[in-house]
Amino acid sequence: MSLVRVLYASEHGSTEDIARRIAARLAAHGHRTEVGDIKVSPRLEPGSAAVVLGSAVYGGAWLPPAEAFVRREVAALGAQPVWMFSVGLTAALPKPLRSLAARSEQPRISRLVELLRPRAHHRFSGVIRPEHLGRKGRVIFRLLFCRYGDFRNWAEIDAWADRIAREVGVPGGVRGPGAP
Repeated sequence: MSLVRVLYASEHGSTEDIARRIAARLAAHGHRTEVGDIKVSPRLEPGSAAVVLGSAVYGGAWLPPAEAFVRREVAALGAQPVWMFSVGLTAALPKPLRSLAARSEQPRISRLVELLRPRAHHRFSGVIRPEHLGRKGRVIFRLLFCRYGDFRNWAEIDAWADRIAREVGVPGGVRGPGAP
């Protein structure tokens, strides 16, 4: 069985839920999985066939512990297949801003993607509740006509995890590019 580590940095639990869902889908495909919070276990343990990394996005960047992890572990991560996911609030924005945000590049995240060169980087929407924001943030959120709610698209998350499971391949090894 291939071991796939799913590591995340979450602020309010939405990214953790997504990471656990991805791990469950990988396990359903026969892979052994380990799920870990980057803030608690900040080192990459050897022995995995692949790694899936995810972080909540604040201010156009991954959370500081996740960004630091990528920079510190870049050599170890470069020796195995890596997938990355970011969890933000694109779906909470009003339609005109949502389209713009969906097309825009977040420079700090782009630099991490460029550094790791993962097999894929996917952006998911997460959960936003009034208590996640300070008073000023709630005012700005309302002025921008944003919506509170759970915007996670579980079917999209499942489909992405299923693609990872196929790319990691049958338990016992990672398929190379172009392999059936």
